[in-house]
Amino acid sequence: MTAGEKSGKARKKSILLISDSYPPVVGGSEVEAQRVSAGLIRRGHRVQVLCAGGPPMPALYDWTDPEGTPVKILTRRLRGRWKDLQFAIRVAWHIWRERNRYDIVYFLMQGLHLALGLPVARLAGRPTVVKIAGSTVIPLMRRSRAGRVELDWMQKWKLPVMVLNDEMIQEGLDDGFSREQLVWMPNPVDVDIFRPASATEAAEWRLKHGIPVEAPVAVYVGRLSKEKGLNELLRGFAVALRSVPDAILLLVGDGAMRPELEALCGELNLGPANIRFVGRVAVNEVPCWLRASNVYMLTSPNEGFSCALLEAMSAGLASVVSAIPANLQLIDNGIHGSAVTWNDAEGIGGALVRLLGDPDLRERLGRAARARVLENYSMDKVLERYEQLFASMDRE
Repeated sequence: MTAGEKSGKARKKSILLISDSYPPVVGGSEVEAQRVSAGLIRRGHRVQVLCAGGPPMPALYDWTDPEGTPVKILTRRLRGRWKDLQFAIRVAWHIWRERNRYDIVYFLMQGLHLALGLPVARLAGRPTVVKIAGSTVIPLMRRSRAGRVELDWMQKWKLPVMVLNDEMIQEGLDDGFSREQLVWMPNPVDVDIFRPASATEAAEWRLKHGIPVEAPVAVYVGRLSKEKGLNELLRGFAVALRSVPDAILLLVGDGAMRPELEALCGELNLGPANIRFVGRVAVNEVPCWLRASNVYMLTSPNEGFSCALLEAMSAGLASVVSAIPANLQLIDNGIHGSAVTWNDAEGIGGALVRLLGDPDLRERLGRAARARVLENYSMDKVLERYEQLFASMDRE
């Protein structure tokens, strides 16, 4: 069968995608679920999403998201462990009840719903694929009762397991998966939306939001939460200000850690002239904030596969990133950005100073970053990988 024949066959697939959370919940897996679903629908697939609910999800059972994907929200008012149990039961029941309507069951992210859903999907005779959310997840699953059951079933039934980086491949091999089961499947980015700025866009956006047109600007986009290493990022930025006193750091996003970060800014003498808590913004504004910036920063101690970093690269930004496997699969140090130790404030600050102070270097790294995205991580490239995987799962 030729690649074209496989692609044509894949376009006829009907996919049940199951994800505990989904946009407007913000996270790499959630964004991926929405992008992949919408992209597959545009390519002729039928996709139905099942997810749990609660704020900020709409209080609906049947909902069509802003991208046009049909979503069933199975638990709208429940909380905690009871919510997880009810979601798992309802997922399993939906798989069984609708078993003749889907060609493939796709579990995005692990959880109790995976433990109940896997055997039901197998009993229903539905080809099943699982995607693991990030590095260290497989070892953590192995330590829990439900996780052990899930991993053992996936290995016994030889299910395809999608992973994000080489570290996760090794974790899977160490746990007992065969290499053939482990499928590299990166998160995609829309390279037409996340693109470099035109000649006037950056200046116009800065003027609109009270940012000096000529100021050197670094940006972080994401949750304000502990796992993102934001305390260290702020300390590194404070180091950079010794050499670049007019630099500005934009924190685009919100979260429970914001009061702590604001207090730390006071300790570090970071005032409104140098740091801006932009807060949560509309999805369509994120590319604008990236295009108005000079350098992207992501110095978290652990990541699975950062959609935010990928978006910044697609927008043509050089970056300062933590030297962890998830980031180093995207960034080659000195070619697409600068990789530093995640909790080394002096190293973070020094890398930022070098990029802010050298426009030619920034431009060269930014061009290389976008080229890497175009070659490997564009929506079309990733959707082709999904179609090839789905075609390979056809029952004989």
